[in-house]
Amino acid sequence: MDNANEHRVCSCNAENDLEHNKCASSCSWSGDEGTLAFEETDQLNPRYVPESSSVTEIEQIMKRKLKFFFMNPIEKWQAKRRLPCKFIVQIMKIILVTVQLCLFAHSRYNHVNYTWDNRIAFSHLFLRGWDATREVNSYPPGLGPLALYKISEFYDTLDFAIEGYSNLSEAIGPYSYTEEDNSMSSPMLCFSQYKEGSIFGFNESYIFNSEIIETCANFTNITKGFSSKEFLNKQHVKIEFSALVSATLQFSVKTVNFKAAGPMTPPDCYKFDIEISFDNRDHDGQMLLTLDADAVRLCCKGDIEYTVDNEIDLILRSILNSLVIFICSISFILCSRAVYRAQQLKEETRKFFKATYNKDLSVEGRLEFLNMWYIMIIVNDVLIILGSAIKEQIEKQEVASDQWNICGVLLGTGNLLVWFGVLRYLGFFKTYNVVILTLKKATPKVARFLLCAVLIYAGFTFCGWLILGPYHMKFRSLASTSECLFALINGDDMYATFSIMSYKSPMLWWYSRVYLYSFISLYIYVVLSLFISVIMDAYETIKLYYKDGFPKNDVQEFIADYIEESSSSTESISSCYMSSISLRGLLDVICCKRYYSR
Repeated sequence: MDNANEHRVCSCNAENDLEHNKCASSCSWSGDEGTLAFEETDQLNPRYVPESSSVTEIEQIMKRKLKFFFMNPIEKWQAKRRLPCKFIVQIMKIILVTVQLCLFAHSRYNHVNYTWDNRIAFSHLFLRGWDATREVNSYPPGLGPLALYKISEFYDTLDFAIEGYSNLSEAIGPYSYTEEDNSMSSPMLCFSQYKEGSIFGFNESYIFNSEIIETCANFTNITKGFSSKEFLNKQHVKIEFSALVSATLQFSVKTVNFKAAGPMTPPDCYKFDIEISFDNRDHDGQMLLTLDADAVRLCCKGDIEYTVDNEIDLILRSILNSLVIFICSISFILCSRAVYRAQQLKEETRKFFKATYNKDLSVEGRLEFLNMWYIMIIVNDVLIILGSAIKEQIEKQEVASDQWNICGVLLGTGNLLVWFGVLRYLGFFKTYNVVILTLKKATPKVARFLLCAVLIYAGFTFCGWLILGPYHMKFRSLASTSECLFALINGDDMYATFSIMSYKSPMLWWYSRVYLYSFISLYIYVVLSLFISVIMDAYETIKLYYKDGFPKNDVQEFIADYIEESSSSTESISSCYMSSISLRGLLDVICCKRYYSR
């Protein structure tokens, strides 16, 4: 017995495994009936291993490692009082990222809405023939495209835009020229035309050279009654409309947006690069006319009263961006470390299986060590960090509008994945985990089913685009054809799709009926029903698993016997440590340890 005490071995007699499990804590016991060991620094799970068992000590250590690895945060908290750091970080990240997204969405909406309203104003000021009815997007469109049909209309449109630009002070909007002294800068006309493009239709002949030449001219000395045609003739700039491909008239204006001002936000300053485009690529006698205005945010030199408020706003936004980047960086490090350690444990498990059982882990077993939730969290961390960095630049520097869109895509996608990550923690509860397991179970079957459905869908798409495209506005492009068919699957706009078809070709009119009836019947009554049945089959399978038990791979089977042996003792230890939540938790834990060590 002295020898036993020297080696910190406790002797006890018990008739069953549970008594042995309650026998000792932080010690090992040797006797005639078996061996009992417990390491408090590992999983706080006592284990009783009979000497007659063929399970070695190395196997028990490996099982204990794997058991603890596959615990969820709640079980780890109950077992070792390990603080769920990743869970806390994710909760903080959800709150901060959502607040950041709401603020940025409000700013971006104001920015996009402001630029759109200004584009409408520029269309009225500089675009000849623009009407308010074109400002409403209706379907089907009530008006045709804005286009030019005569050479005189081309020059009249240029003169109208230049005159409106020269009389910028008459506009209701607070628009100014881009020069520092508010002097008018020269509008620039650039046009592209074929090097040679003469057509002699009366005898079906032509002269054509496909090389495209681009020419630009600045309109200077603009006075009242300015004529662009006369100016171009004086500059020896000749436009051959039979060879003309496209033309653009470009100029810029500056303005200040007072609407954005608030208790802590100053007005915003913008420069609008306006471009009027003349599209003659089709050479079908119709030159399409459009106006676009690209907004560039500038640094304002405003009233001194807004200096302090501006600094407060920038400081608060910078603090929020910094917190988001900091929290996402911590989340990235924690999840990357977890993925790395999982791969280390996988390699250790593979070596153990090869050495002990002379076999490798199955594919399912190896995939158990790859946590796709962590991979998704890592991806959204990267997206949010990049988006926050761009957002910080937008709020401090001159930024073009395309960076607003890039920042919006990064932050929006990252926030989407952040909220998807909440499903991982809901999966710890049986009620919510049914949905996740159903999706996981149905994914392979759904993917195979969708592959077959997509092949049929592609056939209908290409067929409709080719045959119905010239006679149906919804089938004029491959993208619009696919969108129309997808809408039909969901029962949207069916009657309009049938009625819009032109009756110019009776044969194609009847063909369109057969085509549409076949597609709608096949996908609504057959494909969608089969799709739902695949998911329902997975749901019934998951319900059966909950009743009869889930199938296990080689890793789960390996640790199953360890879980069974230690289940009763784990409950007693967990109940003891759960008492530490109370004010006397520390004393209760000490008492529990003393009780088990008797």
